[in-house]
Amino acid sequence: MTHAARETEIKLAVPDVRTARGLLRAAGFRVSKRRVFETNTVFDTPELGLRRAATLLRVRQAGGVATVTYKGKPDVGRHKSREELELEISDARVMGAIIERLGLGAVFRYDKYRTEYRQPRRAGLATLDETPAGVYLELEGTPNWIDRAARKLGFAEDDYITASYARLWLDWCEWRGLGAVDMVFSDLVR
Repeated sequence: MTHAARETEIKLAVPDVRTARGLLRAAGFRVSKRRVFETNTVFDTPELGLRRAATLLRVRQAGGVATVTYKGKPDVGRHKSREELELEISDARVMGAIIERLGLGAVFRYDKYRTEYRQPRRAGLATLDETPAGVYLELEGTPNWIDRAARKLGFAEDDYITASYARLWLDWCEWRGLGAVDMVFSDLVR
């Protein structure tokens, strides 16, 4: 399956999974895809040319589904909006090997548990992301839908986060005095 679109989203920090689930239920969201473990690998040139251009090439394994994703340079304002090209693939490891043969290398790995939520008869998507750096709600849809959903969840514009998980993780590591390491579940961060 191929997915080509413009992605518009924000993240919202929440204290824990239980609180997040309660907020989602109270705002009329229901689980649309059950909790799944994701492992993501970000690839770049040896000179980090993609990062410098604020673009991304990622291979994701989420349960039994593997995808390769390109994300374009974001337009950042109140929301983060960027081109997203995504293709379902049959084997994440083989795709990673192909990318490496083309001269790019794995530069960052990150894990999360993701549960997807939707409101009946609404187009936007809310995800509950459990990461080694904390728990986040991610709202993806039109800017108007995002703003309405955030308000219904009890958040204001000042709560919006447009940073990537990589940026949030680097900040988390710096705050704890750790070197830059992959954002994976391990004894180090539990």
